[in-house]
Amino acid sequence: MSIGLPVSRLINVSVTIDPTAAGVANFNSLVIVGDSDVIDTDTRIVRYGSLTEVGAAFGTSAEEYKAALLWFSQSPKPTSVYIGKWAQAATKGRLIGAALTTTQQALSNFTSISNGALKLTIDGSGSPTTITGLNFSAVTSMSNVASIINTALSTAATCTWDGSRFIIKSSTTGASSAVSFPVAPGSGTDIKSLVGLTSAQGARTVAGIAAETALAAIQAIDATPTFVYGVTFASTNLVNNDRVAIAGYVEASSRPHIYGATTNASAALDSTQTTDIASVLTAAGYKRSMVQYSTTAYAVCSLLARVLTTDFTAQNSTITLMYKGEPAVTAETLTTAQADALKTKRANVFVNYDNSTAIIQYGTMAGDAYIDEIVGLDWLTNAVQTAVFNRLYASKKIPQTDAGMHQLQNAAESALDQAVNNGLLAPGYWTNDGFGEIENGSYLTKGYYTYVAPLRTQSQADRAARKAVPLQIAAKMAGAVHTVDISITVNR
Repeated sequence: MSIGLPVSRLINVSVTIDPTAAGVANFNSLVIVGDSDVIDTDTRIVRYGSLTEVGAAFGTSAEEYKAALLWFSQSPKPTSVYIGKWAQAATKGRLIGAALTTTQQALSNFTSISNGALKLTIDGSGSPTTITGLNFSAVTSMSNVASIINTALSTAATCTWDGSRFIIKSSTTGASSAVSFPVAPGSGTDIKSLVGLTSAQGARTVAGIAAETALAAIQAIDATPTFVYGVTFASTNLVNNDRVAIAGYVEASSRPHIYGATTNASAALDSTQTTDIASVLTAAGYKRSMVQYSTTAYAVCSLLARVLTTDFTAQNSTITLMYKGEPAVTAETLTTAQADALKTKRANVFVNYDNSTAIIQYGTMAGDAYIDEIVGLDWLTNAVQTAVFNRLYASKKIPQTDAGMHQLQNAAESALDQAVNNGLLAPGYWTNDGFGEIENGSYLTKGYYTYVAPLRTQSQADRAARKAVPLQIAAKMAGAVHTVDISITVNR
């Protein structure tokens, strides 16, 4: 039976879905880098959603856990933390099994096997290691299974169960340390698939590496696709030369970062000492590194948590770190001379005052900048960049006309309006060289001013290269009040 002509002959409707716009980078993120043998050097960085997750992975005595505790104790509470791997000592080659499903972990899969076998090559030389006679008939847990395999491997390697997968590690370390995927054994019941150790199941091998510097670890983490803004270390093996190298890298990195270090060195409290980490970083003028003096290990994690929980999309959400608290951090009781020494060295401290309060002071980077300024301006830079990118990305094209330049100007101003809304920028007097219609002394009524020169001023070479006319922005920081002088005159 005929159903008639399609309506599309007369009325044709098509639907086009706009492409997903790029998002602003995550400036609420921190990586705590440690040297525990939990994360492998191929993975390098793992995100954890709670302190409980960190404890389950590392144990509550690990340095990474101690640092994460301070991070998660802050208010408002961060939603997650990244932990990175530093191969401070040479690492072991390993075979990391696939995560087994609940069904695959059923003990009945194992108790029926009394003559299991596994054949694999350890450290890539000599004959493969074959273990046989694996009797799982009495196992009561996956850890029991791992223990039986571990015993059979003897001194060549170890086998553990991490709660979801089996991991076999060579007993050696360094670049030649390795564990291969298993192959079929000559006899016995082949268990390689049962324990999830085949590449088809998603198992993977990670070769050992030689010991690396802390700087090399940060560079390796930064080379991963995961962008993390804040950087700190949780390791008792970190020395000042490491901290200086990390600070130098963070200062020059093409990816924006801030670095936090904690020191308990008494030299930081002495104005005559110049070799402590606070003095060294301040002398170098590093505006992306901060130091906190504290007798609480990794106290800077709490300071970082306070500023890195800023919601730049909310109204009046930007903060200064001065006067803020640090839950779980011991407040220091200092003399005036000690406090002055820290101020001169631009080192932060959580300090007791004689009105029964304790506050963070001074909220500064090692270089001549406040922490909230650097974080806020990093966000603003990315927000403007993302807004203009998305305007280009979502358009068929932006014409190379004055009207087209105005579209890009409007995109940038949308981010600047957000900066005014969150309190980073505010109306005020411009005190720098002028451009466009402003000059030194002009009042920025919106908190910012944008200027695009007429297209007729553009060179033919730039037009041929399809460049936009430069967009200039004058932005006035809102700033923050830290100290107050009050004069009281009393008349009798």
